[in-house]
Amino acid sequence: MGTPPGGTAATTQNGPVRDAVTTARRVVVKIGSSSLTTAAGGLADERVDTLVDTLGRLTAEGREVVLVSSGAIAAGLAPLGLARRPRDLATQQAAASVGQGLLIGRYAASFARHGRTVGQVLLTVDDVTRRAHYRNAYRTLRKLLDLRAVPIVNENDTVATQEIRFGDNDRLAALVAALVHADLLVLLSDVDALWTGDPTKPDSTRITEVRDDADLAGITIGGAGRSGVGTGGMVTKVEAARIATGFGIPVVLTSADLASPALAGEPVGTLFHPQRKRPTARLFWLAHATSPRGRLHLDPGAVAAVVGRRKSLLPAGITAVDGTFTAGDPVDLVDTAGASVARGLVNYDAVELPGLLGRSTSELAAALGPAYEREVVHRDDLVLL
Repeated sequence: MGTPPGGTAATTQNGPVRDAVTTARRVVVKIGSSSLTTAAGGLADERVDTLVDTLGRLTAEGREVVLVSSGAIAAGLAPLGLARRPRDLATQQAAASVGQGLLIGRYAASFARHGRTVGQVLLTVDDVTRRAHYRNAYRTLRKLLDLRAVPIVNENDTVATQEIRFGDNDRLAALVAALVHADLLVLLSDVDALWTGDPTKPDSTRITEVRDDADLAGITIGGAGRSGVGTGGMVTKVEAARIATGFGIPVVLTSADLASPALAGEPVGTLFHPQRKRPTARLFWLAHATSPRGRLHLDPGAVAAVVGRRKSLLPAGITAVDGTFTAGDPVDLVDTAGASVARGLVNYDAVELPGLLGRSTSELAAALGPAYEREVVHRDDLVLL
């Protein structure tokens, strides 16, 4: 639905249609716990059906839909007699174990009204950060879409630990959108858009479009879902939008009750425009999907070489090593102030490096053999932060 030759752009009662939305063939939609559940816990059936009706219309048009849905822990609260979201991990996992079955069952029943089968896909951080795992995750999602099923994605809360959690499903949704090479990411919550401040205050205004970080200058971003059962706030949604747009995917941020007009291309919520140049998938994953297993401290000369001249990192420029890692793991490269300046895949185990620091590769090769002439982090395996 673009501009016809010699004509004008299509419009709605709210303004021009967003072509980035209406032309998107593969759409990832993320919905938060607070938009699916009651304040007391448990699923709100009418909310689920309303969302599914909107997504069902998309699939009827021949478009592919991946739904990233929170709500497993929240759905498990009432059946377990829990008054509020638990703080400890074990009880969260127990609630997720009960709630995930209820959640996927409710979606299956609702999508069946539209003649659609759903597939449950539970992911951990490792599934989208380790190359072999995320290739397998992609194949599963791709095959579900080929079979005209709707993948329902959630974090695998029943096994995830504090150390290997996404932290919120906004980041998961952005990474899934990149994983399946989506044409559009829609983030649904209980806030209708990105605002310059607290949306309940009269001096706050809605931001209709974000083209770059300059459009976010001076904005006070804060607040989590009003119901108290979610984990993501506006900060996580903006960060998720940055991740997705950095991979060339436009993002619409709006409330769940505006999902239908948003997916019809109406100018509701906030549209985040994608970067014009899509980065290589490998460096994108390294920057956004990996968690560092350690840190390499660089001297000023090494920082200048890596950041300024895009050189590989050699042992001579490293002053200290933190963490436990093996060759092939992601590590952060930090400057003298401790700030991370780059992330890369290391070519040595952590136990090997202390004896190599400050020495040139030629010196190491002469003393220890040609295998030690290699870079600590090659520039092709390195991305600036």
